[in-house]
Amino acid sequence: MAKANLNINLNDVFANLADQFRDLSGRHPGQWPVLPRTLCALGVTAAVCVAGYFAYWSSQFEEQDAGAQQEAKLRDEYKIKTAQAINLEALRAQKAQVDLYVDRLQKQLPSKAEMAALLTDINQAGTGRGLQFELFKPQQVVVKDYYAELPIDIKITGSYHDIGAFTGDIANLPRIVTLNNLALSTGKDGTLMLEAVAKTFRYLDPEEVAAQRKAAADKKKAAKRS
Repeated sequence: MAKANLNINLNDVFANLADQFRDLSGRHPGQWPVLPRTLCALGVTAAVCVAGYFAYWSSQFEEQDAGAQQEAKLRDEYKIKTAQAINLEALRAQKAQVDLYVDRLQKQLPSKAEMAALLTDINQAGTGRGLQFELFKPQQVVVKDYYAELPIDIKITGSYHDIGAFTGDIANLPRIVTLNNLALSTGKDGTLMLEAVAKTFRYLDPEEVAAQRKAAADKKKAAKRS
């Protein structure tokens, strides 16, 4: 008997719920029964939430993520700058040492006006050892990013010891001079002949530095256009 009553009660409940959804068309939602109104309100709320998420909240979440990433980046920069500030005096001392080192190296490079004197020093290094210059021909200056290179084709004759002393004198010049592509041969009279390319270097003057920077900028612009 109890089971039969339960079935009857459930059937009544479902029937009552079904009745609430009948004849809703044409009626104002405010006049609907409780269950349809409740379900409609929940559906509208869900639709508003979904539309609000895609139309507004999603961009807010993206901005929040971007802000969090920016905050992490700024925190890292702050840590780096804090460490630099702590070591500021040591960094200044290190920079001063680097400046002195660069200045010392730069003094080993002649200026454009001093190149003629350096060529004379190279020539005198050979003649002072009793060597005979068969060829002493400066080539075209090759301009690099931060310096200029002057190759000189040389051909000298003399004894083995004199040629060896000449190469030592070149190495001991106050300016940087290198000997490249060395070729040693014996002449008909038994003397030795040294053929080489002597390279010396000079720093660029302000006009050349400006020209190099302009050329680099023009090259970069041309690369972007292509």
